[in-house]
Amino acid sequence: MIYSDFQGMKLSALGMGCMRLPVIDGDDSRPDQKRVDEMTDYAFSHGVNYFDTAWGYHAGNSEIAIGRALKNYPREKFYLANKFPGYDLANMDKVKEIFEEQLKKCGVEYFDFYLFHNVCELNIDGYLDPKFGIFDYLIEQKKNGRIRHLGFSGHGGMQTLRRFLDKYAEFMEFGQLQVNWLDWTFQGAEQKIKYFTELGIPVWVMEPVRGGKLANLADDKMKTLKELRPEATAAEWAFRFLQSLPEVKVTLSGMSSLEQLKENIAVYESAKPLNDAEFAALAEIAKSMINEYVVPCTACRYCVTHCPQELGIPDLIELYNEHRFTGGGFIAPMALDAIPEGKRPAACLACKSCEAVCPQQIKISEVFKDFNRMLQV
Repeated sequence: MIYSDFQGMKLSALGMGCMRLPVIDGDDSRPDQKRVDEMTDYAFSHGVNYFDTAWGYHAGNSEIAIGRALKNYPREKFYLANKFPGYDLANMDKVKEIFEEQLKKCGVEYFDFYLFHNVCELNIDGYLDPKFGIFDYLIEQKKNGRIRHLGFSGHGGMQTLRRFLDKYAEFMEFGQLQVNWLDWTFQGAEQKIKYFTELGIPVWVMEPVRGGKLANLADDKMKTLKELRPEATAAEWAFRFLQSLPEVKVTLSGMSSLEQLKENIAVYESAKPLNDAEFAALAEIAKSMINEYVVPCTACRYCVTHCPQELGIPDLIELYNEHRFTGGGFIAPMALDAIPEGKRPAACLACKSCEAVCPQQIKISEVFKDFNRMLQV
């Protein structure tokens, strides 16, 4: 197992994410404890020492499942991460209640790592609002030793991350981002990592294979990669990409079977970073994959000045591109929830005034019609 240095600790470069644990009869709320134990035992015996769970994973049962599995090991031999669930605004005034319950569910007296979960456009105001006391309470728990290291995860855009870090950067010991070779440009991961590095904040990675999408590439894409590394799987390419980024300390993978776990651990037995030619090959594949789905908006904003509804059309198209490429997901709906109802795609009048001035000749009214259809599915 490869290890990363962090404040005098050796963290396994591959962490076991507990969002996609094996379940019983396809029921996401019922982790299969026997199989979770088996996977945890294998991970632990092969050098994995970082385990990541959260309040909402598996309908609240991930914390219980991984807590039971880790009971078999000395507390000082593993690092357990958990998160405050600010993705749900109803939780904002319950930080103490939730934190205490999380400790009980996991069966521990402290968390090695604790995060503000999913800093995004929807919850940034709540996270920054002192009336909820979230920051003050978590800092207090850190002083009391019940949180050893405090950080955050974020799916928000750069503007939102800057707002959060303008206020809390000096207290954030690590930041968790969605980073993979496709989102390097698509979601601006490269720009975000550069920003974190400027602030001296180490990077943890989530969604290394983008929910499995990058582990199952089309034959023509794999043909290109096989010419460069004949034995490497698509998943291995995703992990080798991350091994090539010195800013990345821990990569979390939500593995749902022992087979997946074994394959991923095998990749992390040694570091085999990509060379320039391999980076370029992934960049070209990413570009071709994105172009198959993405509306080519350049954010010139000519459309905005001609919209009678004053919609933020480029921003909405960016969310449409994300939602369409991913095939759904929570990122776009979450961001839209933070936008006033009268400024969402459904407010489009289909007057086509924007289309008359669009240099890319995008049929914006049709894009928003399709966006509304996808959101209602």
